[in-house]
Amino acid sequence: MSLSPARSIDTERGRFTWREGGDPAGTPVVMIHGWPESSWCWAPVSDHLKPGLRVIAPDLRGLGDSERTEGAEHYRKQNLAQDVIAVMDALGIEHFQLVGHDWGGVVAQEMALAEPERVQRMVILNIAIINNLRGNQEVIEKVRGSGGAQYWYQHFMQTKGLPEAMIPGAETEWLGYFLKLANREPFPEEAFNEYVRTFRIPGTPHTSANYYRTFHDDAKRWATLADHVWPMPGLYIYGNQDHVILPEYLNHIEECFKSIRVREVEAGHFLQEEQPEAVAEHLNGFLAP
Repeated sequence: MSLSPARSIDTERGRFTWREGGDPAGTPVVMIHGWPESSWCWAPVSDHLKPGLRVIAPDLRGLGDSERTEGAEHYRKQNLAQDVIAVMDALGIEHFQLVGHDWGGVVAQEMALAEPERVQRMVILNIAIINNLRGNQEVIEKVRGSGGAQYWYQHFMQTKGLPEAMIPGAETEWLGYFLKLANREPFPEEAFNEYVRTFRIPGTPHTSANYYRTFHDDAKRWATLADHVWPMPGLYIYGNQDHVILPEYLNHIEECFKSIRVREVEAGHFLQEEQPEAVAEHLNGFLAP
């Protein structure tokens, strides 16, 4: 299974790009990338997925080749979820399984929160579970105790005008810091070059920063979800060498799902690119063809 080149689709919420792979008549699996990537990140995983799955990988607003929209409100994760739902509607897909990494994992959760009857199964990779208030608070307390130096980039991205002034012209160095230096394995050069290309699209420093500038608004909503339990079967795949998504994020995760499995991979944050075969193996044992 391999993913197609990116193609565009017009929806009621704007124009987005997406990639597809697998069996066109198979069970739809929506795979959502995080920051600072694009739908390209799922290509190595898709090469190892079992038959009977139809992979649909959209580019989120402001990243990949999807539209660059001004205005931070468009990048609240609740709104990004509606973007992906609009893509599914435009493709005529009613029910689907979800896989999301990093911010894409949050968008997947927002989709499952908005239209749970459409989500058959949900897989999250290396990001917080938004209704796990206890575990997330334990992370905050640990970070406060350690100084939280590893989160400097989030404050940088939230600073007005700074990413817009400093990232253009330095995309290779900027992405290289996160993608090449933070991983146990060499980051795939083809994927790295693709992300540099999309980050050079005018407006990307601004739109990608909005993923972090809306975080406080998002967190206020999530603080109301303490009693929520995900009804669909869940799988959490954890790259256990991650320096940002700490192990404490997994504390109390079993209280957040009616049914949840947790699997670890010897990888850093970008586990689907570092260890695509291992990630695909866990997906193959969970996703329903």
